[in-house]
Amino acid sequence: MYDYIIVGAGSAGCVLANRLSEDPATRVLLLEAGPSDWNPFVHMPAGLARLVGNKGVNWDYNTAPEPGLLGRRLWWPRGRVLGGSSSINAMCYIRGNKADYDEWDELGASGWYWDNVLPYFKRSEGNSRGASRLHGGDGPLGVSDPRYQNPLSTVFVEAAHQAGWALTDDFNGAWQDGFGWYQTTTRGGSRSSAAEAYLKPIRSRRNLKVLTGAVASCVTFDDAGRANGVSFSRHGKAFNEVAAREVLLCGGALNSPQLLMLSGIGPADELARHGIAVRADLPGVGANLQDHLDICTMQRCTQAVTYDKTNDLSIALQYYLLKQGPGTSNIAETGGFVRSDMAEDARPDIQFHFVPAQLDDHGRNQLPGYGYTLHACYLRPRSRGRLRLASANPADKVQIEAGYLSDSEGHDRRMMLECVKLSRRIFAQNAFAPFRGEELFPGVEVQDAADIDAFVRRKAESIYHPVGTCRMGADDDAGAVLDPQLRVRGVSGLRVVDASVMPRLVGGNTNAPTMMIAERAADLIRGVTAKNQPR
Repeated sequence: MYDYIIVGAGSAGCVLANRLSEDPATRVLLLEAGPSDWNPFVHMPAGLARLVGNKGVNWDYNTAPEPGLLGRRLWWPRGRVLGGSSSINAMCYIRGNKADYDEWDELGASGWYWDNVLPYFKRSEGNSRGASRLHGGDGPLGVSDPRYQNPLSTVFVEAAHQAGWALTDDFNGAWQDGFGWYQTTTRGGSRSSAAEAYLKPIRSRRNLKVLTGAVASCVTFDDAGRANGVSFSRHGKAFNEVAAREVLLCGGALNSPQLLMLSGIGPADELARHGIAVRADLPGVGANLQDHLDICTMQRCTQAVTYDKTNDLSIALQYYLLKQGPGTSNIAETGGFVRSDMAEDARPDIQFHFVPAQLDDHGRNQLPGYGYTLHACYLRPRSRGRLRLASANPADKVQIEAGYLSDSEGHDRRMMLECVKLSRRIFAQNAFAPFRGEELFPGVEVQDAADIDAFVRRKAESIYHPVGTCRMGADDDAGAVLDPQLRVRGVSGLRVVDASVMPRLVGGNTNAPTMMIAERAADLIRGVTAKNQPR
């Protein structure tokens, strides 16, 4: 018997496994459906390009046909490996805007306001710049400045400044606005995934057991309705392990709601459709799905300075012998946050990621020659989607109805047009003149609003930030799956700790916020002081 069973060894699960097993008297079992993170491309930052489409470390999801995007099925890569998506992502260390967390608190997620979550960001962070009022210097998660800088990344930052925006050296500083270099979740030139940062240093703890290749099928309950274990399969055999204290779901915005529904917790009509007995009728399970929709503007480059064609042997030697060179790059080296003319408050509403390479269809479509790409995403989408079970079989992937561009007022569509407009504005600056070739996307013939809208519908993709499908909220919120301490309503002994708990999508990348959620959850679970009152 274990005290805690954690399902999912991703960005949140690794954090919980570390913190809960700090007490040698507490027994922890960590279950991960994927393999160990042995693949060398997981650890070399630039290796992320080689992980695209690698089903050995990827759940390889696709959405249902999206009505707002011409019926296209969008590819959603999610990490299926120790470290989860933190082992395959682009490593940008972004917390979001501090007002995002104050908004959570106002929406009923009592205690999750900025001043209350900042200590957990700092506790997680081991920033190479050292500790400060806003940053941690000795936390498990490595955060560092780039070791290698592609010359075009410097050009991009200069062009953004020429376009009229401010520069910043810290997107997680006193304010978020501006353009500059991303700090990344790396340490010593290598990826600092959740597994590398939180799990690897403590694998020898006798009170922690980690099982890879373990696919959960359902949470089990005792006669009193308390979660008391997890059923799972491993190497073709069925197992059931018992949890004396709590079961903690850390499968992410897709897998955690799926496991809840398979366990009888979710919308009663959805469960009945698949012959699953209802344990708790919670209509919010799988609802409130939010994601950042991303649109790429791309131009040819007249000089061979991009990452499109590289000497892989030279890069590998520099990386493995010296931890230097392009192998240490996260590829998306620079970016920025801006308030568009349509911004509704003081927060930036568009984020940019610049890639000195031609990146079409997530990098799966290789284009000839050289080029550079600017990702732009609207940070506060009004559109909402939902998840549905494909069947009662845990092996069948959950159905994703992302609902992109579905808001009734068309606001998200107008914001995506703004993303294209501002991307073109940056690329038109003098800094790019020595490198500027033809515009590949949208293409010079695409100019009026109708044509740009058609381009967005034809080419927009996810930038991999799904959240919200088990959101936390106040007791009188019928759509809230969890209370502010992340406990599942209607049962006991069960919590969800991952990106699915977010009431609203943060203004930025979601990996660091997910680790923060797990850091704070560990204190809530242990009963350590973790303020949970409104401001």
